[in-house]
Order: sequence, then C-alpha cells, then structure tokens
Amino acid sequence: MKPPKVVFVCQECGAQAPKWMGRCTECGAWNSLVEERAETSATPAGANRFSQFSTASTARLYAEVEMSHGVRLSTGIGEFDRVLGGGVVPGSLILLGGEPGIGKSTLLLQAAAHFAREVGPVLYASAEESEHQVKSRGDRLGVGDSPLYLLSETCIERILEEVARLSPALVVVDSVQTVWSNKFQSAPGSIGQVREAATQFLFAAKNQNVPAVLVGHVTKDGSLAGPKVLEHVVDTVLYFEGERHHSHRVVRAVKNRFGAVSELGVFEMTGTGLRPVPNPSKLFLSERASGKPGSAVVCCIEGSRPILVEVQALVSTSTYGNPRRMAIGIDQNRLALLLAVLEKRAGLSLAGDDVYVNIAGGMTIDEPAADLSVVAAVASSVRNRGLAESTAVFGEVGLSGEIRGIPQAALRIREAAQMGFSRVVLPAGNLDPADNTQGEGRCELVGVRTVGEALDQLIA
Repeated sequence: MKPPKVVFVCQECGAQAPKWMGRCTECGAWNSLVEERAETSATPAGANRFSQFSTASTARLYAEVEMSHGVRLSTGIGEFDRVLGGGVVPGSLILLGGEPGIGKSTLLLQAAAHFAREVGPVLYASAEESEHQVKSRGDRLGVGDSPLYLLSETCIERILEEVARLSPALVVVDSVQTVWSNKFQSAPGSIGQVREAATQFLFAAKNQNVPAVLVGHVTKDGSLAGPKVLEHVVDTVLYFEGERHHSHRVVRAVKNRFGAVSELGVFEMTGTGLRPVPNPSKLFLSERASGKPGSAVVCCIEGSRPILVEVQALVSTSTYGNPRRMAIGIDQNRLALLLAVLEKRAGLSLAGDDVYVNIAGGMTIDEPAADLSVVAAVASSVRNRGLAESTAVFGEVGLSGEIRGIPQAALRIREAAQMGFSRVVLPAGNLDPADNTQGEGRCELVGVRTVGEALDQLIA
C-alpha cells in the first residue's frame, strides 16, 4: 500500500516544502515548518469541493441593488457596536483576537444573549468548553432566558449542519484554532485547518446572510495566530487588549470593511461581566497625581473618539555607563527621537540619565500628537517642576524642534474643556487667530511653534 504523501507547511505564511527545513524560504520564520498530510480530493473529476457553498447569480446593475439586507443589527453593547461601525452587518465574518483570559468569551456571550432576545436565535458553538461550563458563565453574567443555543462541537461540518437546521440570526465560534474539518488529516490549529475553517464559515455567512464571529488566539508577539490569510478572509478584525492587573479592557478595530478602522471601545471588567465605559477620559485620569513632576495630559484620537490620558516620565541619574531608555505604551524608537530633539534643540542634557516613559492605565498611543506631551513630561521630570493641573497638551514634534499641526484639533480641545481643563497648549498651526478660547467653559488656547517655546509655556 502506498504511504500517504506528506508535505511540510509553514505555520506563518502557508508555504509548502517537500522536506523539513529549519527556516522557511518564503517568510524567513524559524522552526515554523510542520509535517502535514497532503490534501486528497474526494470529489469527482471536474467537481469543486467549494461548489456546495457557492450560489449561481448573474450580474446586477449598481442602481438595482437593494440595501434592505444591509441594515446593521445591535449587539446591545454600545462600545462593541461602536467598534463594529454601528452594529453587526448581516452576512459579515468577524474575527476577535486576544490573549487567553482577557475576556473574549465573556464579551461574546453577553452580546449573544442580548442579540438572541432582541433579534433572533443565536448559535454559540464552543470548541474549548462544554455546554455546562458555558452555562455556568452565563448564570454569572445574568444571561437569563433567551433563544441562545449552545453547541459543544469541534467538527466544522457538524457546526454547519446545526447552522442550516436552526437558521440562527448570529453564529459564534470559539475558537477558530480548535475546530477541524474532516477534509484534512492535520491537527486543529494548523495552517490548512485554520484556512479551511475560515473559508467554510465565510461561505456559510455570505450564502445564508447570517453574521458569524470567530474567536482567534494570539501568539507571543501579540499578533493573531495562524497565517495572515485569515485576516484577509474575514470582513472585520478586532483585537481585545488590556493589562491583567487593570480592570479596563480595550477592543480595537484594525480592519473593518463596513466602518472606520482604529475605532476603540473601552470596557471595565466586573464580577458580573464586562461593563461599557461611556467616558474613558474620566477612567484614565481618575488616579492622576496632580502637580507632580513628570506628568502631562494628552488628548489622543482613537478612531472618532477623543480620549485624555496621562503621560508619565521619570528621569534619574544612571549608575552605569550605558543609560536606559524604556517606554511602555509608546514606540521605543519614537522616544529616542524625542530625547535627541530635547538635547539638541532645547539644551537638556540627558546623555547620562535613565529615562522611563509610561502611558498610565495600560493604554497604547501610536499617533504623533503625543510627541509634545512626552517632551513636556520628560522636561518636567528633569527640571523637577510639575505642570499646571488644568493644562492639557498635544502636538507633533519635528526633528528641527518645530511643533507641527495635527488633525482634529477642535475635537481634542472640546474633550479637554468638557473634562475641566482650562488651558490647552497646542501647535500654532491649529490655532484660530480670530479666537483664542474655545469649548465649554471657554478654554484658553496657547499656540506654540518650537519646543523651547512650548517648554516656556508649560514649565515656568
């Protein structure tokens, strides 16, 4: 009997090789090749195994396409709907990734319960937990009576059979790395199984106009496990972020075909589940030490939402010859750039000092608008002088020491004024010369053009 043909498949990019190699020749990943059995087609010649999921259709005129099937459906959780772009689109495929224990199953069970009560029956297929385990969590969350069907199954074909039998309004699969298809001999979580699972659920969602949510695991570096093709197949990719030692959680959209990307939803983990936080700025500034050196408040934009967060800096004399530069919540390379600007353009000597910068509350900021707040916090720690308690700051810092304008300045100023800040230091390019006050309470606006001018205004 002829032995089954085997191939070695890269678990990062999906490339195949006839023999094992230490490094993938396509993506360069080390120790990523795993032995798998080559796929054997059981379909007749000329037939396509994907034909069962496709529907025959003809081209339609753009003006004749009706949007009755595109009405968004609410999950009952405002912050979750915000990240999705206003709700769940029928027929869409959503991928929710996050670290183990961060709260993915809790959030989806809460959303599924409300969806079942308000829209229609929901199928919650758990490949990691039994039905009794899911129900015990639901009792803690107060799910109550609703047309929520629980299915403890790992086979994709059996899950799709239940989808066809129940015709639910929403399908949740937890998780895509633990389900398997009988078309492949490889283990669950392999490149072939993950690709097959995403493809089959995609076809089922599109053909039956049923939205589906897939839960995905993440790797050590924080990216979604499995090949990058998984993110290309789905319509929406959400990341569930948060520190284990903090009560708040953040859901961030990195891809959304039906809404804005980089949208942000903030939740608070409680004993009865995740609770939406309507005012994140109040949460992140609740424990701020006012008037202390090394602290500055910046108004950043996440999607369409302005959020005030605290930037903390600590500068101390290094006891070794090589000073440390550590950043949590911002890019390490960006911090090195800003420290070089401070030394060259503002005359601050930091060559022999350790510099630590942290975004309080576990937030991550990747926009240039936080540059000026980092500079202000570092300079405040060096001079040991605190910034005024009622002052907020934002702006991009250039290599020549200039302060560049940033987008959506009016939205940031309005949020700062609503949170009780009476003075905002911002780039002069964003300042309206006709009015130097804006927002509720008539917030005072101070425009600056250089780093030195900004430090003079911030640190007296």
